[in-house]
Amino acid sequence: MGMKAVFFEKHGGPEVLKVGEMKDPALGPNDVLVQVKACALNHLDVWARQGLPGVSIPMPHIPGSDAAGVVLKTGAAVKRFKKDERVVISPGQAPLEAPEAVAGRDSYSPHFQILGLQTQGTYAQKAAVHERFVIPVSGRYSFEEWASIPLASLTAYHMLVTRANVQPGEKVLIHAAGSGIGSAAVQIAKFLGAVVFTTVGSSKKVLPAKKLGADQVILYREKDFAEEAKKLTGGRGVDVVFEHVGPDTWPKNLACLARGGRMAVCGATSGPKAEVDIRALFAKQISILGCYMGSLAELHRVLELVETGSLKPTIDKIFPLKEAAAAHRRMESRRNFGKIVLKV
Repeated sequence: MGMKAVFFEKHGGPEVLKVGEMKDPALGPNDVLVQVKACALNHLDVWARQGLPGVSIPMPHIPGSDAAGVVLKTGAAVKRFKKDERVVISPGQAPLEAPEAVAGRDSYSPHFQILGLQTQGTYAQKAAVHERFVIPVSGRYSFEEWASIPLASLTAYHMLVTRANVQPGEKVLIHAAGSGIGSAAVQIAKFLGAVVFTTVGSSKKVLPAKKLGADQVILYREKDFAEEAKKLTGGRGVDVVFEHVGPDTWPKNLACLARGGRMAVCGATSGPKAEVDIRALFAKQISILGCYMGSLAELHRVLELVETGSLKPTIDKIFPLKEAAAAHRRMESRRNFGKIVLKV
């Protein structure tokens, strides 16, 4: 049997994405074969497509880390899933025997892998993963909405809850409310009781950001976000900066942090190197917290927030699977507000 998939055979721009037939994924005794109904885009897909130094990507490569669908078939040892059950797939996968996985710190394991990066991904009609990484979901949301949740919302939760330990009443600055991760972070920070400041690139995004729960929205192309954040906090600065942009924002992030503030960092969209004034770092007693996705236990908590309505999927646009290249172009243009999803 074969399946339709989007894949690339060499690194490059969106034009290297091809649509074609691939072999069905192999199904081990503990695996679940999921019929993918929808998969979401992440910046990681763009980096995988362009090529990541030091990461060995199997070729031809199917990208995609997020998927929602139904159970098609299960391996002989799988007992807890039945055919047609609605599920999502965990994007981060640590081996069961890794001590970090046992401790619920999966993404700290040197053997932690991301679906669609070191392994074949979800831009396909089918995906097979160990049953541990398959999580049942309700019919509360569409497959496209469920697919939009895992990677971005898990990373936002890990950053704000686990790493930055955001407390009620703290002031949190979240970059790019319109990004997939930003739209999740605004809602999670609000859920935690924080006062939420966020940045957006166009006036069209102000109202949607406020609807997600942002208290103050800063148009970063028109105003210096650090000066605005200082002004809005009476000169004190913010307690936490939620950072995923890179060198474009780092110096100002550190400038607008209050004494004892924390910057949680999960990405480098604008480049890999940033400068830090070490004197400000120690004089203001600032913490810089590196963050890498999150654990399976945290993902279960995120999905509970979605099931109870505290965290709502934010979808920008749905493309058919065969238009994956157009979806990548949209993501790279930064025009989106929320997640871009492929319907399979």
